[in-house]
Amino acid sequence: MEVSPAFHDPLSGVVVVLLADFLRQHQGWGWLRLVAGASPYKEVPGLTMAKVMGSGHGGGFSLRPSATHQGLICTFTHLDLAQKFLDSPAVQAYRSRARECWTGVMSVQSARGHWDKQAWQASSPEALGPSRGDAVDGTAPFAVLTRASIVPSKAMAFWRYAPAAQADLSNAPGCLLAMGLGEAPLVRQCTFSLWQDTAAMLQYAHQGAHQVASAAAYKHQFFSESLFVRMRVLQMAGVWLGRDYESPALRVPQASPAVLSTPTLEPSHV
Repeated sequence: MEVSPAFHDPLSGVVVVLLADFLRQHQGWGWLRLVAGASPYKEVPGLTMAKVMGSGHGGGFSLRPSATHQGLICTFTHLDLAQKFLDSPAVQAYRSRARECWTGVMSVQSARGHWDKQAWQASSPEALGPSRGDAVDGTAPFAVLTRASIVPSKAMAFWRYAPAAQADLSNAPGCLLAMGLGEAPLVRQCTFSLWQDTAAMLQYAHQGAHQVASAAAYKHQFFSESLFVRMRVLQMAGVWLGRDYESPALRVPQASPAVLSTPTLEPSHV
């Protein structure tokens, strides 16, 4: 008799993303973060999920691992608790050891799929608090998080589509920042991208190598599990690829699309 997988209650709240490019002298510290995983964050108030993730060469989506690039993705029950975490010594430890570091707090607008058998829900008004209306204006960028567990026997087929899709994203109008992340080499991949608006993301998703890769992923069933999340940036800060990101005003940097980027092969992006 076949046993159905045990799914967990959906995650709800807000999302914190931290991207770091460590200084060479702190590569060992970064490696220890990957080894420790989520363990150091078990007692953080309001934390409901934490993923410490590596990256490809240069922060991209590559079979060659990066020795310095790393990401941290967390979910919190409430915006206030997420903000306190970003002000905590745990996050300051990343900032003080990084050549560049970007952090953002985001509300979930919509989500499809699962991560470790757990769905995500749109952020509730209770999770955002009474100040949510003041946090976002019309210039606030839009973020996308995708992740997938790749069927091991189909990993090489999946990776054949990666270079072309990455090149397209590198040149996509409106893509402000993108990074390839992974829980495990080859088969547990994640991407995070920041867009000037929803229209720019949809234009990328519906054309070129990305559209071909998405169709192939669906047709050949590359993924045993996948998740696609649309988010609105509430706050962001830091420097990435030499660009400053200001948290209070949420000013979108006026620059060309990111040169370090990742493909998003989730078949149901739109």
